Amino acid sequence: MGSKKKEVALQVNVSTQELWEEMLCSKGLIVVDVYQGWCGPCKPVVSLFQKMRVEVGPDLLHFASAEADCLDVLERYRGRCEPTFLFYAGGELVAVVRGANAPLLEKTIREQLEAEKRVLAEGRERRVIKDEALSDEDECFSHEKNDGDDEDLVSSEKACTLAIIKPDAVVHGKTDEIIMKIQEAGFDILTNEERTMTEAEMRLFYQHRAGEDTFEKLVHHMCSGPSHLLILTRTEGTDDVVTAWRTLMGPCDPHVARREQPDSLRAQYGTEMPFNAVHGSWDSEDARRELALLFPSFRFSDQIPESAPLGHEAEGAEGPGKMLCSPEDVDEAARDQADGI
Repeated sequence: MGSKKKEVALQVNVSTQELWEEMLCSKGLIVVDVYQGWCGPCKPVVSLFQKMRVEVGPDLLHFASAEADCLDVLERYRGRCEPTFLFYAGGELVAVVRGANAPLLEKTIREQLEAEKRVLAEGRERRVIKDEALSDEDECFSHEKNDGDDEDLVSSEKACTLAIIKPDAVVHGKTDEIIMKIQEAGFDILTNEERTMTEAEMRLFYQHRAGEDTFEKLVHHMCSGPSHLLILTRTEGTDDVVTAWRTLMGPCDPHVARREQPDSLRAQYGTEMPFNAVHGSWDSEDARRELALLFPSFRFSDQIPESAPLGHEAEGAEGPGKMLCSPEDVDEAARDQADGI
């Protein structure tokens, strides 16, 4: 009986500087999943990598994984809350994708693979990049101007809303899945920050619910572990970003969501109140208040319909004003109203 053929691993785990340098010497395109030790490699994209490996073959396309804490070269990626995929060719960085965005990953793999084939076959110059998002100015979504270099990072013409992946979903390891569904639904994620909320933050955040019986339980839950805070925009569809996000979330109560909107996030990932997996701003004014509280350096202004006086959105107006990433100061005016926790 003949010996079994040795199976080639889909992803090579790179755990030492020697292995890292050896990996960079590989011919073709290398896609490295940079992960944190507490969450491990990004599992939702494995099926995509398997598909690409079968389609393209192992000669010019290689997949690797590397824990940020194990390699000095990845030091600046440590503690980051979202998956980061680094694309290398000829030992140089040629592309970066953040988040478990399978369609974008596939598109980038195909584009970079074709580019590398042209480099190898025709001697074309390889386009090398620097990961600008690692600069200190971009940490914590500061949006401060840096000689105009960061203007392309966040569009100033997009309406924004706040989304929170709550501690119950994070602790059950559902963050990557939820982020993928958000992106597949046509949302762009301007920032994704992992943060454990303080009691003071949450009491202020939910101050309009202070008289309710569930207030203390809600505050305790939101402070019980890490959450993921996302600022969302939307480039697809006709709904404004606030309405579209609330539709994707579904009804507040997971039991109601499973009955009325079984495909919604709360139906799929929530259990019971207040453990309903995700939070979203109720409307544009609520988004303004919440963003000002949780992202105090986030700068925006409103675009009000021409028929409405400046600073006063017409009651019953169609769609919310847009929150823009512009140089104007944040208006921190808050209002009390029902919140879709």
